[in-house]
Amino acid sequence: MKKLVSVLCVAMLMASVLVGCGNGSNDDVLRVGTNAEFPPFEYVGDNGEPDGFDIALIKAIGEKIGYDVVVENMEFASLVGAIGTKIDVAIAGMTIDEERLQSVDFSDPYYDAIQYVIVPEGSDIKTAADLEDKRIGVQLGTTGDYAVEEIKGAEAAQYNKGVDAVNDLINGRVDCVIIDKNPALVFESEYDGIVALPGDQFDFGVEQYAIALPKGDTELAEKINTALKELKEDGTYDKLVEQYIEN
Repeated sequence: MKKLVSVLCVAMLMASVLVGCGNGSNDDVLRVGTNAEFPPFEYVGDNGEPDGFDIALIKAIGEKIGYDVVVENMEFASLVGAIGTKIDVAIAGMTIDEERLQSVDFSDPYYDAIQYVIVPEGSDIKTAADLEDKRIGVQLGTTGDYAVEEIKGAEAAQYNKGVDAVNDLINGRVDCVIIDKNPALVFESEYDGIVALPGDQFDFGVEQYAIALPKGDTELAEKINTALKELKEDGTYDKLVEQYIEN
C-alpha cells in the first residue's frame, strides 16, 4: 500500500511539472483582450477565432518579445476593466483618451482614425448641426458613444456590436450611426441602402489607436513599443496594413 501511495505521489509530481512546462510559464504568455466586432481591425475569421489587423499586429509583437499570444474575445466596454486581472493588454481599435488614461496606460500609437457617420441613402444628415435631436446608434464604450454626449438633444442608442447598430439603421430604428472610419466603410460595402460620410463633415478630429496596458507597467510598455517600432522599420507593419486594411 505504501509503495502504491509513493508511486501515485511521484506520478502526480511529474504531472504537475509537465503542466507547468506545457506551454511555457505564465510569464511567457500574453493574454490579449479584443472585441471581434470591428472589421477590419478585429473580426471572427473563417476558423471561428479572432482575426484582423489588430490580431495580426499583436501576434507579431508577441513573436518579437518572446510571448505566446492568447486572444480572448470580450465585449468592448469590459476591456479596460479586465486589464491586469483577466487579460494583460487590450487591442481593439481603442482610442487614447483622458478617461481611459485614468485606468490604463497606452503603447505608442499605431494607427490614426476618425469617426464616420453612416446614414440611409437620401438622408438629410450632412453636417454636425444635422445630428442634433437625432437618435444615433453607437457601439457601447466607444469614441462614437462619447461623441453623442456632446451633440445637442441627441439620444444614444447603445449596442454591444456595431453591426447591430447598422441593422437598426437599415430598419429605421435609428437616424444614423457614428462609428470609426474603417468599420464604417466595411459596413457600407456589405449592406445596401446606406452611405458612410467622412467625419470632417461633422467636425470630428483625428484620433489615435494604441494598445491598452496595465497602469504603471513600464517594462511591458517598453517591450511592446520597441517591438512596434521594429515592425514598422522592417516592413511588417506596412504588409499588415496592405493585407487587412487596404486590400
